[in-house]
Amino acid sequence: MATENKKDEEQKDDKGKKTLSLSSKTLSVGGGAPKSRGGSNSVTVEVKRKRTALGGLQKRSSTGQPSGNLGDDNQNLTGLTKQEREARERALAAAKKAEEEAAKKAAEEAKRREEEDARRKEQGLPSLAEEEAAKKAEAAKSDDSDVEETDKPVKTQRERELEELAKIKAAENKQKEEAEAKAKKQFEERKKFSTPTRPTKEEEEAEEKKRRLGGGTRDERDWRGSNNFTVNSALNYEYEVEQRQRSMASRRSKKKTKKISDEPKEKQVRDVVIPETITVQELAKRMAEKSADVIKFLMGMGVMATLNQPIDADTAELVVTDFGHKFSRVTEADVEQVIEDIEDKDKDLQPRAPVVTIMGHVDHGKTSILDALRKTDVVAGEAGGITQHIGAYQIQRKDGKKISFIDTPGHAAFTEMRARGANVTDVVILVVAANDSVMPQTIEAIHHAKAAEVPIIVAINKCDLPEANPQKVKEELLQHEVIVEDYSGDVQAVEVSAKTKMGLDALEEAVLLQAEMLELKANPDREGRGAIVEAELDKGRGAVATLLVQNGTVKVGDIFISGSEWGKVRALVNDKGKRVKSAGPSVPVEVLGLNGTPQAGDDFVVVKSESEAREISDYRKRKAKDLDVIAKTATIDQLFAEAKRGDVKTLPVIIKGDVQGSLEAISGSLRKLAEDNEEVDIKILHTAVGEITEADITLANASNAVVIGFNVRANSQARDKAKQLGREIYYYSIIYNIIDDIKAKLEGLLSPVLKENFIGYAEIRAVFNITKVGKVAGCMITDGTVKRGAKVRLLRDNVVIHEGTLKTLKREKDEVKDVREGMECGMAFEKYDDIKEGDVVECFEIEEIAKTL
Repeated sequence: MATENKKDEEQKDDKGKKTLSLSSKTLSVGGGAPKSRGGSNSVTVEVKRKRTALGGLQKRSSTGQPSGNLGDDNQNLTGLTKQEREARERALAAAKKAEEEAAKKAAEEAKRREEEDARRKEQGLPSLAEEEAAKKAEAAKSDDSDVEETDKPVKTQRERELEELAKIKAAENKQKEEAEAKAKKQFEERKKFSTPTRPTKEEEEAEEKKRRLGGGTRDERDWRGSNNFTVNSALNYEYEVEQRQRSMASRRSKKKTKKISDEPKEKQVRDVVIPETITVQELAKRMAEKSADVIKFLMGMGVMATLNQPIDADTAELVVTDFGHKFSRVTEADVEQVIEDIEDKDKDLQPRAPVVTIMGHVDHGKTSILDALRKTDVVAGEAGGITQHIGAYQIQRKDGKKISFIDTPGHAAFTEMRARGANVTDVVILVVAANDSVMPQTIEAIHHAKAAEVPIIVAINKCDLPEANPQKVKEELLQHEVIVEDYSGDVQAVEVSAKTKMGLDALEEAVLLQAEMLELKANPDREGRGAIVEAELDKGRGAVATLLVQNGTVKVGDIFISGSEWGKVRALVNDKGKRVKSAGPSVPVEVLGLNGTPQAGDDFVVVKSESEAREISDYRKRKAKDLDVIAKTATIDQLFAEAKRGDVKTLPVIIKGDVQGSLEAISGSLRKLAEDNEEVDIKILHTAVGEITEADITLANASNAVVIGFNVRANSQARDKAKQLGREIYYYSIIYNIIDDIKAKLEGLLSPVLKENFIGYAEIRAVFNITKVGKVAGCMITDGTVKRGAKVRLLRDNVVIHEGTLKTLKREKDEVKDVREGMECGMAFEKYDDIKEGDVVECFEIEEIAKTL
């Protein structure tokens, strides 16, 4: 210790200045720090625990000498606690590390100064030491300082940092002392007006811990007047004061919160929308009340309801009124208000392509004309060359103008499809074959077009044939109020040939001229709206719908509602099979992303959110279910009425198809078969788009139904099940064949017509009683022939007294098959003996004639 003190004295210069010194105990800053109250001339700096790790005390310096006299230090540490001893040791380690860093920086600084001096010497400039000496001399003169210059080097950066640190800590200590004094003063003032309370469990534990540690916390000791004032002590005290202030602030905040919560809150009146039915939980949520309170009120009314149980609107109205809120009643139909069409402004409207529907009789060449316009072969893909469902396409002319076409089936089964095509179109092209003239479906197409108030353009096809007679077609159209321009009418008539492509350009020009007169416009800059032309269930892609956009733009990612189904547009595929990102007005596209298969003809509306789509979908499904229940009730009433007039034989049918429109056409056609018949009826148990499944076979077996697959096949499980149960699956690709086969099955269920064929008369001349046989009549055949086993009637005075079967027919003791006129024979009747002479026997046969539909 003496040696180290001597070294400290030698580090002083003759003017009394001090430098940074290192002893075994503390790191001292001499000369620059102010004296603490009642303390020594030095300030002990203890480094906080988190800055360094212990272990440096046991290492030796690079010169091989110990870093300090640890023996003396250990003797001085014996009076300290373990925590204080560890703090001292960490401070020594940190001081040593700081000294090494300062020495390293000093060496780097000296090297830099040497390099700078060499550079300055080359340039003829004074060295850094000379320049600094000059600056110090000027500073000394200006400050009138009497301090003489010595050879002592300038203070190191570490010394300046420690001086600034001491100043900062002194200012912080002063602020903390003021804060502590203020807090104590406030505490004393509050203590005067507060009542003593029993200390909490946490406070008792803290007090016990203080007693074990030796009497109070460090801030309760009078350390400010002692020689042991350290930075660590100040920081610990600052932390404890801050924690105490936080605890006091927390208690005040809790008291304030409790006081606020105890005060009565002002009731917030809400506007509650009440639909026709609402669950208890949803009603409580809309009122912002507790569900338990709502259930309690309902129990008081005698309504035992659970959270998820729906209540009617009247009950909900009473609940809302009792809880002090306002209510407004809405119907379920109001959910569809969000999809009501809004009329667009004229400035937002832009011209759009016309939508043209091709209609006419079967085999008159509708698809062939469209095929020629599209320059593709569509007919080759149709079964039997007959269009089975609606197809939608768009063509673009050389001048850039576009036309959208809808091809509808022509045969009688697809009346619904033709009507639907007329409803979504702007112009109808009525195709009539020049060699066949006006036919039934041609007349029906005219009626559909007029009902939809759509202008007609007549396309007289097959004009290239020798037997073509376009003039006859125009004349026959007059009978149905279709007056062409040649007869001073307003209907355009174009003679075309799909085979030779004659007149196709004139047909397109006629369509564009008609569209120009109609001034077709739409707003592409809004949510998309349209109509489902066709829908199907694809095995790989799921539910797919053919959509004709009528207004706005449909984009990938849009959420939409279509009928009772909703979905999100995953992909849009145009008529050429290419994927597109959006589809504007008059553009036909396939939409992928439906949750279910919609009905053909359903609307298609883009909505803002998934919740809106779900709400509308649920409402429409409930509505459809209610209508189905009503329809079933009516059917039961009809069954009772039919049971009164006789037994009705029913043919159950299960139909699976490729597209929704085909299913509608098949169902409608089959129902018409038994429409006017009182003996048989068709009951369509199930119709769906997609393959035939095992469930369909199970249902068919339970109800003895006919399973029909239209352009679909049964899966392997369904085939195995059908084979096991012995059920037959009927596959079709043409709708006519379905109608013919089902018609034959229905005719087989009809009761035949019974017709009596008179064959002869016989007069009873004598009656004989024969043992074991009974009475036998001896007869003379007066007219026709009497046959054994034939039906007979026994007439007495021209009154029928018995009708039965002839049991025995004999002639001269021999059984014979028949007896002709003028011959005698013996007869016996089946289970009848009341015969007399003079009775007349009428003999006849019953012929069964099968009924037809």
